Amino acid sequence: MKTFRLPDLGEGLQEAEISAWHVKESDDVAEDQPLLSVETEKAIVDIPSPRSGRIKRLLGKPGDILAVGAPLVEFFDGSDAKPEASTVVGRLETASAAAPAAREPAAAARVKAAPAVRALAQRLEVDLAIVTPTGPNETVTTKDVERVARILKEVGPLEMLRGVRRTMARSMAHAHAEVVPVTVSDDADLHAWWRGPSALMLRLIRAIVAGCKVEPALNAWYDSRAIGRRVLKSVHLGVAVDSPEGLFVPVLRDVGARTPEDLQAGLVRLRRDVRARTIPPEELRGYTFILSNFGTFGGRYANPIVQPPTVAILGAGRVREAIVAVNGAPAAHPMLPLSLTFDHRAVTGGEATRFLAAVIADLELE
Repeated sequence: MKTFRLPDLGEGLQEAEISAWHVKESDDVAEDQPLLSVETEKAIVDIPSPRSGRIKRLLGKPGDILAVGAPLVEFFDGSDAKPEASTVVGRLETASAAAPAAREPAAAARVKAAPAVRALAQRLEVDLAIVTPTGPNETVTTKDVERVARILKEVGPLEMLRGVRRTMARSMAHAHAEVVPVTVSDDADLHAWWRGPSALMLRLIRAIVAGCKVEPALNAWYDSRAIGRRVLKSVHLGVAVDSPEGLFVPVLRDVGARTPEDLQAGLVRLRRDVRARTIPPEELRGYTFILSNFGTFGGRYANPIVQPPTVAILGAGRVREAIVAVNGAPAAHPMLPLSLTFDHRAVTGGEATRFLAAVIADLELE
């Protein structure tokens, strides 16, 4: 019997979630025939069979999250394993290469608790690492475990984050740990051209390009290991797109060199691809600046999150009517709230505010 394990999917991906099986146990399969689809932080990927043969056992079900190298399929003996020729490289190993036994999480293992208390925690499905100890010398007691078990029962079962939401959680944690964020906010008066929100995205893109021309330091990547930055000439704009699965940031390439018509077609295409989950992985990386038009849903100002290695993100809130002074008289004008977050390791306050002023100046042109 041979075991096929979750292959290296490239892009530095360490895990994947089983989306659907395309075969069942006792099926005869051909080499390169799709076995299953898995969802990664980038896309949904089909994994082909590395060999011809009959399937003995499927080692996972839809919804399971597996690490690279985890067993996927057991084949009956009877034909030699052949290495895959496709870009997805897997491994066939003998069944004797058993996976390591499950162990208590390292954080829980460091908690002070008697064996009986640990057994109780395991039975009640309580992670000792989240229990506040009340016993002598910060020891977790039986009552501590029972207290947490009651709380967990009241709040309901833990919902594991999967797919894009799982990736988003990791990305946010990474950004929080690394970036030194500062946010500045201001308003743009859109009275000169405002006829409704249909043209807002194109005007925001144009304004970001104008801002990067005035302050190129905002269109850069920061290298935290070298303590340096790479200022880029072309603006590759990441556009935050909300979806039921989570947040995607597909990229519009070289937005400063494209026509409004081409940019509009690109926006339509990337939103369509995000909805259908068909966006290519290469279109989810390589952006140099990010735009979040969260005002489509609501909200005025925000504290957008800078995603390394980029150094800035512009958030646009909901357009509102506000009373402004025009030649000494009050008038109602459409005002766009803007929030610029920048990584203070790479960008000075002067660079950031000059960039924002240039963005606003462009948005206020007719």
